[in-house]
Amino acid sequence: MPIVELTAIQIKLLSNQLKLKAKELEAQVEDSRKNTEPVTLDQQSVGRVSRMDAIQQQQMAVANREQSMLLQKLVSAALGRVESEEYGFCLQCSEPIGFARLEAQPFTPLCLNCQSAKEQQ
Repeated sequence: MPIVELTAIQIKLLSNQLKLKAKELEAQVEDSRKNTEPVTLDQQSVGRVSRMDAIQQQQMAVANREQSMLLQKLVSAALGRVESEEYGFCLQCSEPIGFARLEAQPFTPLCLNCQSAKEQQ
């Protein structure tokens, strides 16, 4: 069964999802700013284990922040494709991306076939 192009209503729905995701990610990145600052604990008053825990938590916060920033770029690029009326088409093969796939992950730039091929490389 061939995948058909998105309707205007579907694009509007997905665009709204992207805008909400962009706001959510912006808040996450802003909130994570404090948690990613270098850890400065006084070892004599806190203890070595607590310092190691604090460093580990800081490293996890940095990784989460980087993931959120990557998603921000993907969401921003998808919103750009909505504006340029290129949204809903695979960036690799130019075929339509199915609504169900975009509904699950509205920022995805690739159709399922191209994404699968990319992951197998």
